[in-house]
Amino acid sequence: MTTSRAAALYIGALLGPSVLIVPGLAAAIAGPASIVDWVVLLVLSGLLAWVFTELGRRVREGGGIAAYARAGLGDRAGAAVGWSFLAGVVVGAPVVCQAGADYLAELFDLGRGAGTAFAALLLLAVLAVTLAGARASSSAQLGLVIVLIALVAVAVLGGAGHLRLHNWTPFAPHGPASVGPAATVLMLSFVGWEAIAPMTSRLRDPDRQLPRVILIAFVVTSAVYVALAVMTIGVLGSAADGAAPLADLLRVAIGPAGAVVAAVVAVALVLTAVNAYLTGAAALAEQLLPNSRPKSLQLAVAVSGLAILAAVGADWVSLTHLVAVPTAFFLTVYLFCTASATRILHGPVRVAAGAACAVTVVILGFSGLALVVVAAVIAVAALTGRRSLRATRHLNPTDPRSSAPTQVTVIAAPLRACHSSTV
Repeated sequence: MTTSRAAALYIGALLGPSVLIVPGLAAAIAGPASIVDWVVLLVLSGLLAWVFTELGRRVREGGGIAAYARAGLGDRAGAAVGWSFLAGVVVGAPVVCQAGADYLAELFDLGRGAGTAFAALLLLAVLAVTLAGARASSSAQLGLVIVLIALVAVAVLGGAGHLRLHNWTPFAPHGPASVGPAATVLMLSFVGWEAIAPMTSRLRDPDRQLPRVILIAFVVTSAVYVALAVMTIGVLGSAADGAAPLADLLRVAIGPAGAVVAAVVAVALVLTAVNAYLTGAAALAEQLLPNSRPKSLQLAVAVSGLAILAAVGADWVSLTHLVAVPTAFFLTVYLFCTASATRILHGPVRVAAGAACAVTVVILGFSGLALVVVAAVIAVAALTGRRSLRATRHLNPTDPRSSAPTQVTVIAAPLRACHSSTV
């Protein structure tokens, strides 16, 4: 695979449906102070990019991120990573569907109840497609990400004249302490650096190409995130906490047509992303639970997803709190991998791994009750015995079925999971 192709796919793995909602959620929690979180998480992303580059060079055995954790921490850590990812899929799929549905509800000026109903229909639709065996191609997924980047560019250029300094005051309307919880929401947009795991084996010269691929991906995604963060706060001001911030920005930039375009792209992005996400995760489920029935993952996602969406529609749980759960699972994956890196890497990158691990721990500390769910899943991983431990050893990063799940992002994640499935 060429460097340019790998960089394009990697950017696609890093950008996904999460950017449709998390800027608004973070603004609702911390106001303009959420920009602090964007900066901190960009620094963390740089550290993760460096660490995963070196892990990709050092750990060439099958298993992807599970192998990264296992290399330094042992089999049980590898199993914990696999289970954490799988749990993130189950919880994250309805969250991503809600993200796309909010854009539809915004377009037709409908309330939360209608948005949740749309989300349930999207979830059932993508599950039906997945059960039928249909898979979104990497070209389609990549094309949608390019369109998403183009929309952000239009929003930035078209809305630049509407930036207002007074939208940045008060800087922390909910107090400095709100910055921590906002980070747990925003982190969902920064999940995806682990996507390099299955890609490594397909590069012609990994030692030379990996640093270039990750540098290009880091620069592009950082530019997109910073521009989106500044515009969301500087243009929308107190309205930045809306359910469809990108649609609001496009409406300012190009008029009512902006909301229509944003809704169409949001729905298409969600459907293709969750489809690829579930396809890859199903293969991982078969590895972790070899005696489970076929399609059991889709059934679990349908039951739990509809229950979660019903809770959101009834206002029993906010989308902000819900987003924290899959984010906590993906942070757990990073925690194990960076902790492992501190044991198997050497020199400056080992220090970077330690710093990334420490920052990850801090962000996890703001996850609240989501940590209880994560602890329960890790306990299951520890009790599943030899089957899960053997499973993480046999995940083959060159196998399309097993490579996809190593890149998540359901919210962030759904798209992130999808691109490696056909790399």
